[in-house]
Amino acid sequence: MQLEGSCHCGAVRFRCESRAPYPFMYCYCSICRKTAGAGGYAINLHAEANSLEVEGEEHITVYRAWTDHPRRTRRSEGERRFCRHCGSALWVWDPRWPELMHPFASAIDSPLPKPPERTHILLASKPDWVPVPDGRREWRFDGYPDESLMDWHERHDLKKR
Repeated sequence: MQLEGSCHCGAVRFRCESRAPYPFMYCYCSICRKTAGAGGYAINLHAEANSLEVEGEEHITVYRAWTDHPRRTRRSEGERRFCRHCGSALWVWDPRWPELMHPFASAIDSPLPKPPERTHILLASKPDWVPVPDGRREWRFDGYPDESLMDWHERHDLKKR
């Protein structure tokens, strides 16, 4: 599925291909929460890095997050892309997995498919004021689940070719 996205001010537009476009995994870590998650979480999608096309790349800035918040002594290898004008979070890319990129669902303008269930991760980092839905289709993890984004899509027979 082709994903098309942009920042809020329109300086950056991008498109990429995703075989796993369902926005099902809500991340409550301090990095996602503080850089892209006004609701207390952010939703990252899966996409193929070699399919990325960007208009307005000169308006993008990179942030390498602190992995040991709040001490702030160790940086992430992952690179978060933002619009330097409006601050919109666009995507994450990590050199450890160079073939992947993870657009933020909040930056995607294309209609996204509705997931059959949701996974809430890194709840150990969640602040008390953030509610997490309960229910039989809401999965909760204090850390990372064993199941990857692609595995989840395959389990639900939702992988797009």
